[in-house]
Amino acid sequence: MKDLIIIGGGPAGVAAGVYAARKRLKAVLIAEEIGGQSTVSEGIENWIGSVRISGDDLKKSFKDHLNAYKQDVLEVVEGDRVVSLTKAEGVFMATTRDGKTYSGRSVLLASGAGRKKLMVPGAEKFENMGVTYCASCDGPMFSGQDVVVVGGGNAGLETAAQLLAYAKSVTLIHRHASFKGDAITVEKVLAHPNMKTVLNAEPVEVLGEKFVRGLSVKDRTTEEVTELPVTGVFVEIGVIPSTDYAKGLVDLDEVGRVITDPRNQHTSEDGVWAAGDCTDELYHQNNIAAGDAVKALEDIYQWLMKHS
Repeated sequence: MKDLIIIGGGPAGVAAGVYAARKRLKAVLIAEEIGGQSTVSEGIENWIGSVRISGDDLKKSFKDHLNAYKQDVLEVVEGDRVVSLTKAEGVFMATTRDGKTYSGRSVLLASGAGRKKLMVPGAEKFENMGVTYCASCDGPMFSGQDVVVVGGGNAGLETAAQLLAYAKSVTLIHRHASFKGDAITVEKVLAHPNMKTVLNAEPVEVLGEKFVRGLSVKDRTTEEVTELPVTGVFVEIGVIPSTDYAKGLVDLDEVGRVITDPRNQHTSEDGVWAAGDCTDELYHQNNIAAGDAVKALEDIYQWLMKHS
């Protein structure tokens, strides 16, 4: 039996794995892929310690760091994922898609979340060629260009605010007649001279050849379709937390994110912590996910020592 089961291989899972190994905890890290959502990015410019790093290089550095410390204490299982997590007589059991079962005294949930995809013609074809789901990762690559943001909630508004620092213009597409974001955020973003809005509208097709060259948008009232000449389409229509396996064990919020105590990342279930994009953390970024996992590991270590 392991001291700790780590579920997920993004920044949170990897940070947890490194810290667990350094503390000589018998742990297993289970992930479909090491790296997380940012591995698809051609250039990440907000990972502390690296001015710019590609997603592939970030993945490699994660693996190198794990391999440097895992020795005989950390087992890394890549290419599989946890489909159920249960507890019986004080022991946690994680069952994977491949039918394997791992038991542990404690668990860290770091399974992340998946971005809701833009489901219109051309969106999949031009993903990473103008269509992107990460403004903080890819925004600087669109410096001096005209771009659109799809989504009118706080995430969409915050993405627009980030892009205004780089882009020639930012057009926000929102399917309702008014924004869902905080009034202060809405006022501040819309006041920028390079900001435009298209309300009560929805995208119908991403246009391009090798890269994006435009977005067709339909007015939801008149059904008139217009084409916006843009080179970047930033999608902020929400995320889907990867937490189905934990339902019934820990408390989740209304959208399925794990509810945590921000002081130590503990969940509603004794012996279970959570970090990263699968949680109800207000801000979801690589550095924050890694920091929350380190915070959790410090608490997990103390908990294990008390319960040994």
